[in-house]
Formats: sequence, C-alpha cells, structure tokens
Amino acid sequence: VQLQASGGGSVQAGGSLRLSCTASGRTFSNYPLGWFRQAPGKEREFVAGISWSGASTDYADSVKGRFTISRDNAKNTVYLQMNSLKPEDTAVYYCAARRSGIGVVTSDLRYDYWGQGTQVTVSS
Repeated sequence: VQLQASGGGSVQAGGSLRLSCTASGRTFSNYPLGWFRQAPGKEREFVAGISWSGASTDYADSVKGRFTISRDNAKNTVYLQMNSLKPEDTAVYYCAARRSGIGVVTSDLRYDYWGQGTQVTVSS
C-alpha cells in the first residue's frame, strides 16, 4: 500500500485546511487509519484515528472539537478537516494505515504504512 498525502499549506490562525490521503496498490477499506504530526524538534504525535468502518474515531485532546477525521472507502481516501487552526498546529502531517485490527489505536508503532507527509504552517 502506498499512501499519498496532500492538502497542506500556509494559513493564518483561525483558518482551515483539509488534508487528504489516498491509497494505491491495495484497497484499504479494511484498515484502521490515522493522522500523526511532527513539529520541529518534537516527537511524532497522534492527531486522529478512524476505525476500518468509520464508526469509531479518536482525537488528541489538543485537537478535539477542531479537527475531524473521515474516510471514503470507495475513493480509498481518508481526510482530516482542520478548523480554528493555531500556530501550535504547525507540523508535518502524516497519514498512516494498519493492516490488521479494526479499532483506533494511538501508537505510531502499530501502524504499518505511512504517507510522505504534508507541511502545515499556521501563522499568528
């Protein structure tokens, strides 16, 4: 499975962006998916995750109420809608997929496939 993330960019605080991640090589309709981010000098951290069916989601406390993860299995795509962006959201965002399991997990060690990352920069 190859994952291609897109949609990053530069916005002012309070703005919105929607990230997309499309899979190729194999359908990922049975895979739980997640978004992670890594800011300069910091470790990669969990942002949001979604179960294979889309029925369950989970979010980092820092983004709850502002970010929404969703998936369209027919398009092999997962999205991250980011609203009310803050400067501290600035990071490289990565999508990831697990090839086993059904639920959401927050540890990056349990994901098997990773996209190349897309830069999000939020200015104050």
